[in-house]
Amino acid sequence: MTTSQPSAPPPRILSIAGSDSSGGAGIQADIKTVTMLGGYAMTAVTAITAQNTVGVQGITAVAPAMVAQQIASCIEDIGVDAIKIGMLADPQVIAAVADALEGVAAPIVLDPVMIATSGAELVGPDAVAALRERLFPRAALITPNLPELAHLAGRPLPRHEAMIAAAEELAEASGTAVLAKGGHAGGERISDVLYLPATEQSGARIVSFDHARIDTRHTHGTGCTLSSAIATLLGHGLPLEHAVRLARQFVLRAIEAAPGFGAGHGPLGHQSVRSVDSRIS
Repeated sequence: MTTSQPSAPPPRILSIAGSDSSGGAGIQADIKTVTMLGGYAMTAVTAITAQNTVGVQGITAVAPAMVAQQIASCIEDIGVDAIKIGMLADPQVIAAVADALEGVAAPIVLDPVMIATSGAELVGPDAVAALRERLFPRAALITPNLPELAHLAGRPLPRHEAMIAAAEELAEASGTAVLAKGGHAGGERISDVLYLPATEQSGARIVSFDHARIDTRHTHGTGCTLSSAIATLLGHGLPLEHAVRLARQFVLRAIEAAPGFGAGHGPLGHQSVRSVDSRIS
């Protein structure tokens, strides 16, 4: 009789973000992504929303102490290998999250959700200042889209060169790698830029990623999916640049597999992407 060797346990990934009742973004997208990439998903819900593909109909914030308690419950019992942080709407929640993560060594991928699809600001200046002070320096990677990066830079970013310059400013100010996502720019191709600040071992580096734009309205939750995919791949032990590359492939395949649900910006097809994780090594 032969016995098989036990497989390695899955990386433990904690998502600290809001809930999307329609399943396309937020905590729900994170759970799907983590699971499809071979991770074990845990959550700390920061807000409960009533939303669907055409908009947000209601939102109720979770008390900061409860957010912190969820984080502690996960980390103290299960443990954590990587963390994804999504929308944190006020300084009190940001402070609670920062305090709860004090001393936690797991890499953090922070998706600074600040601007709605309509262009409206979702967080005030006090929350932005708290993010800069308490969480940006703790992150392994910050993943702003173009409107969010422009908001952080305090100026429009009309050209690709301007996006790179703003990513460099944010990375050098926080000491954290920045993935600037160019999907909101016009054109037939989408260009993202990963800016890696200088370390004691190497100088600063810029890594560019480029792909043809997929003509679809089904893009709800792409930012959530990308950030949680990167966190999961970091939890598997991949280097940051490789984790970003594979995570982008996961998102592209999920967009291509979108089920077509909803009258507005529909969800991705997370359930159909079953191959990118086979290349984790």
